Amino acid sequence: MKILFRFLAVTVLFIGFSHSLAVFAADKALVERGRYIAIAADCGACHRQALNNGVPFAGGYAIESPMGRIIASNITPSKQYGIGNYSEQQFAKAVREGIAADGKNLYPAMPYTSYRDMTTADVQALYAYFMQGVEPADIPPSARTDLSFPFNIRQIMWGWNLLYLSGVSADKAEAVPGSLERGKYLVEVLAHCSACHTPRNIMMAEQSSLNLSGSPLGGWYAPNITPDKSGIGDWSQRDLVTYLKTGHLVGKAQAAGAMAEAVQNSFSLMTDDDLNAIASWVKQVPAIPTAVADIGLQSPRLGVDINSVLTGQGTLTDRSTTDGAKLYENACASCHGHDGQGTDDSFYPALTRNRAVSALGPQNLVMVIVEGIQRKTSNSDISMPAFSDQLNNAQIASVSNYVRSRFAGIDDKVTAQDVQTLRDGGEPPFIMRYINWLMTIGTLVMVCLLGGFWYWRKARRSGRQQIR
Repeated sequence: MKILFRFLAVTVLFIGFSHSLAVFAADKALVERGRYIAIAADCGACHRQALNNGVPFAGGYAIESPMGRIIASNITPSKQYGIGNYSEQQFAKAVREGIAADGKNLYPAMPYTSYRDMTTADVQALYAYFMQGVEPADIPPSARTDLSFPFNIRQIMWGWNLLYLSGVSADKAEAVPGSLERGKYLVEVLAHCSACHTPRNIMMAEQSSLNLSGSPLGGWYAPNITPDKSGIGDWSQRDLVTYLKTGHLVGKAQAAGAMAEAVQNSFSLMTDDDLNAIASWVKQVPAIPTAVADIGLQSPRLGVDINSVLTGQGTLTDRSTTDGAKLYENACASCHGHDGQGTDDSFYPALTRNRAVSALGPQNLVMVIVEGIQRKTSNSDISMPAFSDQLNNAQIASVSNYVRSRFAGIDDKVTAQDVQTLRDGGEPPFIMRYINWLMTIGTLVMVCLLGGFWYWRKARRSGRQQIR
C-alpha cells in the first residue's frame, strides 16, 4: 500500500512538474514572439533614452514634430515611471487607440493609426514581452512633451481621432511567412511605413490616395517608395531586401536619419522571409508619379579645378570661407574623393548617381551634412561625422550647392536660412502657419452661430407674445 501511495504521489508530482514546464515553455515562446513584434514595430527607435546607448525602452528621446517636441515615454514594466501597472486591456487600448491608462490621449507620433490593425495575438505577445522580457527602468523623465497652443490640449485629439482613426479590423488568420498578405501586414501595420512615407493633409492626417509617395519628415524627406520610376520602380526584389538589411545599396541609396534608425533597430534584425514579404508588397502597391529633379549630369562637372583649392585631408583649414569647392575639399574629399567617386568598395559612397545629391530637393543632403550618419548592423558599422558644430549655416549651404551642382548638375540655391529651417524641422505645415487665423475664424463662426441662435429665440418668443 505504501509503495502504491508513493507511486501515486510521484506520478502527481511528475504531472504537475510537466505541466509547469509546458506553461513555462508556452510563456517563453509568447515572450519571444513579443520581442520579435517589438523589433518589427520598431518600438526601440523612439522609446529610448536621449543618448543612443541608454537603457532600452526607458524613454526620454525627443521626437521633433511641427507642433513642438514630443518626449517618448518609458514603456518598461516600471510601476512608477513606466507601464508596469497597465493591464493587458489598457495596453491594447494604448497601442490600438492612442489612449493611455489614465485616459489621456496620445499624439500620433505614436503610430496607433497603423497599429490599429495589430492582431489580438500580436498585442498579447507584445504585452507579455514588455511585462516579462524587459527590465524595469525606474528612471524619472528628463523632459516633458512641450507643444504649442492649442496642440498642448490633448483633448483635441478626440476630434482628430473621430475624423481619422479607422475602426479595428477583425482578426484574420495569421499570414503564411513570406506571403504577400504577410508583407501587407508588416508594411501597413507593424512597420508603419506610411507614417513617414505618406504625405499629410492640412490636419496632419495621412492622405491615403498618395500612399507611400513621399513626405517631408522633420527636416528630412522620406522618398517615394511606390513602384513608379520616380520611386523604386528600378529596384529589384533583391535590391529592396539588401537595402532593408544593410541600409546601403550601391549606386542607389544609403539610409540616414530616421531610416538609418529603422534599419539598425528593426529591419536588419528581421527574418529574410519577412524582408522578402515587405519587398513583394511594396513592389505591387499602386505606382504614384512624383516630380524629380532635372539632372543635368551623371558625371562631375569640370568647371572647378579642384587642385586649385586643395588644402588638406578632411580638416577645415579655413573656418571662415564660404567657398563651396574649398569646403568640399577640406571636409568631404578625403572620403568621397576629389571627383565624388567614393571608394572602390563603396564603403564611402560616390556622390555621382547618389539620390541624396540628385533628389528634387536638397533636404536629405543638407541634413546628412548637419547630422551625419550613424548606422550599425551585424555586418557593418557606418559613421559619417556631423558638421553641425564645425560649419555654420552659410557654409553648409555653400557646400550643398557645390555638391549638387558639380555632381548632379542641379543649380538650385540653398541659402543659410534654408539650412536653419531644416535644422528647425522643416517648413511648418499649413495648420501651423495659419492656426491663429483658423482659431479667429472659428471663434467668429461660433459667435455668429450663437448670435443667430439668440436672435432666433428672441424672435420666436416675440411671435408667441403677439399671438397671445
